[in-house]
Amino acid sequence: MAAKAFLRSNKISIVDTLCADHTLILNKVYENKLITAREYNKLRSIDKLDVEDQVVELVNTIMDKGEDRCQAFLNLLQTEAIQETYPELKYILEKGNCLLPHLVQASSVENIDNQPESGEEDEQYELKSQPTGLCLIINNETFVSGNPRYGTDKDAESLGKVFTWLGFRVLMCKDQTKDQMERALKCFASQWGLSQLQEFKVQEWTGGRFTYLREVPQHGDAFICCLLSHGDKGVVSGTDKLPLRIKEITRTFMATPQSPLTAKPKVFLIQACQGGQIHPMVVSDDLQADDSHSTFIPKEADFLVHSSTVEDYFSMRDPVGSWFIQSVCKQLIVGSERNEDIDPILRRVNKEVAGKQAVLSCGPTTQMPEIRNTLRKRLVLTHRN
Repeated sequence: MAAKAFLRSNKISIVDTLCADHTLILNKVYENKLITAREYNKLRSIDKLDVEDQVVELVNTIMDKGEDRCQAFLNLLQTEAIQETYPELKYILEKGNCLLPHLVQASSVENIDNQPESGEEDEQYELKSQPTGLCLIINNETFVSGNPRYGTDKDAESLGKVFTWLGFRVLMCKDQTKDQMERALKCFASQWGLSQLQEFKVQEWTGGRFTYLREVPQHGDAFICCLLSHGDKGVVSGTDKLPLRIKEITRTFMATPQSPLTAKPKVFLIQACQGGQIHPMVVSDDLQADDSHSTFIPKEADFLVHSSTVEDYFSMRDPVGSWFIQSVCKQLIVGSERNEDIDPILRRVNKEVAGKQAVLSCGPTTQMPEIRNTLRKRLVLTHRN
């Protein structure tokens, strides 16, 4: 049986298996030049809620490229790195060993003639500006009703240290209502809005602490936005407990001819819950939950939204900082020293946070962050002196 025929016959079981980590297989296929950059970005733009659709489309794309590309894909599926993540593949592919005489176990696909099409080489965002860009932190601690978000200042300080180390100018808006958040974000998204920030009492990280802003900031080659607040499914809350939709936040920054951030990477880090459920595990009376949000990435390019938890669930925070933000800060330092792309860095955040356990008054819980990504190029953040 030829490779393409084998894929067709076993498509359902292969797709079901690869859905366990659809981002990894998509990245591996692209790294091994089995698909073009254009195809890769098209697949990544598929709504992340439709995981199966993305994997089905990936397999269809491979099959449409013919027998040699199908053979290379099957070779990739048999490598140790892939089978470590998807152990079920071993049993699926064993059925084809006697039928695929040219399939070599654990072989590399590097020897397959898979040169990228002209103009499709892997690209990296150029981050040459000084500073690299702006990092905005919206840090909501005190609300009109309910308990303060203890530990959120620790997260803001950690973000200030790390992103300054990465060459960003770090600004913070503290305790913003829904309307203030909305207007502040529009100022940062506008070509002229940065001169209108006085009303939001913007502070800047300098000398190891936040102090009031003295000079009008300017955008650079990248933009980071960190939202630390309460919320609910699909929203973050202002200090007045009114909701601001995540989708509206990202739409504020979508590409336009006038936007200073068009074609530049925009990364959103969101520490908040996405609902009221807990993940069904280290007992600590200090642990709290942020009542917040789900994140929706728009179809427009150059966005990355990393949410502290998947939709419908709590997100953990304690007086020394949240699981998610503290992991992001640690992994950014480790990854930048290795000159890594942001994708593997944030995957390690997912793994680290998912491995944590705690017991709240409502029961044992874990946490699973989520990434939504339409970046068109590799984003490599490095230390700047």
